[in-house]
Amino acid sequence: MAGYSTVLFDLDGTLIDSTELIMSSFRHTMRTHLGTIPSEAEWREGFGTPLRPQLARFARDAAEVDAMVETYRVYQRVHHDRLVTVFPGVPHVMAWLRERQVRLGIVTSKNRAGTLHGLRHCGLAEYFEVVVTADDVTRHKPDPAPVIEALVRLDRSPGGAVFIGDSPFDCRAGRAAGVSTAVALWGPFARAALEAHQPDHWLERPEQILELSEHWARVPPEPAHAPSGS
Repeated sequence: MAGYSTVLFDLDGTLIDSTELIMSSFRHTMRTHLGTIPSEAEWREGFGTPLRPQLARFARDAAEVDAMVETYRVYQRVHHDRLVTVFPGVPHVMAWLRERQVRLGIVTSKNRAGTLHGLRHCGLAEYFEVVVTADDVTRHKPDPAPVIEALVRLDRSPGGAVFIGDSPFDCRAGRAAGVSTAVALWGPFARAALEAHQPDHWLERPEQILELSEHWARVPPEPAHAPSGS
């Protein structure tokens, strides 16, 4: 069994249940700008990637992308707290990990304002030392850059870290960054959509996160880089 001293989490579909908000925001945006709702399956395939390129697939030009992004975000701000909840079991898991001095970070393709609001609304903001959002990097999941950025900010090495997410983009980003990967099957992606990415761990409920490392119950995390000596 692996000995992880660092756990990185995706946000939407992993820690917080925002699927209803995301789908409702998409439908409202499409009705507003296109007068119809395109394929919801195509929209769902983009879960876990930044908003602008997701919407660009449906827009007719760059100006319409800008307008869609604004419409989408305004709708989300109005309806966020009504439609977003924390997944059952997640607060207990976060508290358990913190008690054992596990280093915790967020790696999300969401913008910073939306990320911080979601964490505060769900009572999770206090648990994370590092939050890497779409605003913090120029390359996004499935590129490994945001995962690597979180490790740099935490001063941790990939070998002692696991990235937990719900999408193929999380699996690909984590693997490319050299960390172990775990899939949250309580998110919107079916297992069949994730099997090709061969995560190191399959999780059917949040409480199974506590079983990922044999060391958490007794050993504080080691520094990422041993001090140099003679």
